[in-house]
Amino acid sequence: MPARLLTMEPFLGTWKLVSSENFEDYMKELGVNAAARNAAVLVKPNVIISMDGDKVKMRTESSFKNTEISFKLGEEFDETTADDRNVKECTMNNIVSTRTYEKV
Repeated sequence: MPARLLTMEPFLGTWKLVSSENFEDYMKELGVNAAARNAAVLVKPNVIISMDGDKVKMRTESSFKNTEISFKLGEEFDETTADDRNVKECTMNNIVSTRTYEKV
């Protein structure tokens, strides 16, 4: 296995959201309506990280919506977010949203 894929080993497995800072402000800047923001801040998703050959797979499971992305390390990729936005990179007015997960 290539060295850069070995660096993924500590991240493989299931992770549960334990804290979220500025997430509502981040969603507000994205234009997410108040009702959706209020619901989203209550969601505590699990993220399952796995490898499929040379691709990283991240599956997010929550009561809101399940999503899955797959990408190669070091390569730009498209992502469809849980609210159906298509993104490559997202920076909104210098707002940083920090979500902390712990391994289950």
